[in-house]
Amino acid sequence: MNEPILARHWLTLAAPKAAPAVATSTVLILGRIWNANGAEHSTGNAALMVILAAGAAAAGACASTGRAGDSVIAGTAFATSGGLALAGVAGYSDGLPLPLLLWALATAVAYGLAARYWRTERRDTLAHQRHTTERREDHAHIERVEALRAGAQIESARAGASYAESLATALITRATLPGFNPQAIESAGLPELPAIER
Repeated sequence: MNEPILARHWLTLAAPKAAPAVATSTVLILGRIWNANGAEHSTGNAALMVILAAGAAAAGACASTGRAGDSVIAGTAFATSGGLALAGVAGYSDGLPLPLLLWALATAVAYGLAARYWRTERRDTLAHQRHTTERREDHAHIERVEALRAGAQIESARAGASYAESLATALITRATLPGFNPQAIESAGLPELPAIER
């Protein structure tokens, strides 16, 4: 009920949305730096990146098959394979159009995959908030009923105490009246109150 209200900074909200673009841009920049340092048209460097990308893709395929397949490991391996392929093309090619085209394609794919994850996460968060709200409302109803019941018991006890106090005051006031004689009442033969058996 008394949850703190947290105002998240706009950078905290924007960082996950920018992560795919930052990741693919970093790979492109590193590939172009590698290109400037001698990887351009280097067959050995291109073969290395092909082998690494194929190995990562094979690892992703192995991780996703079978009953014990792990989607997180498979996704990470396929993303690594794509990143290595993008870095290899950015490092090997002499012009900028092909690396930029692959960068745009990789960024679009990354955002497409991330959008599915964000949608699922938002759906799960909303379902959790809805469930929590329903439970709070249910418990709040029970708390209100119990508070009403306790209040009724307190008022009943107060009424009984008030009645007893009024009766005691009346008896004391009657005993102090001038001319009141308790023996005369007893001799008049008034009926006794029955004894309370326990």
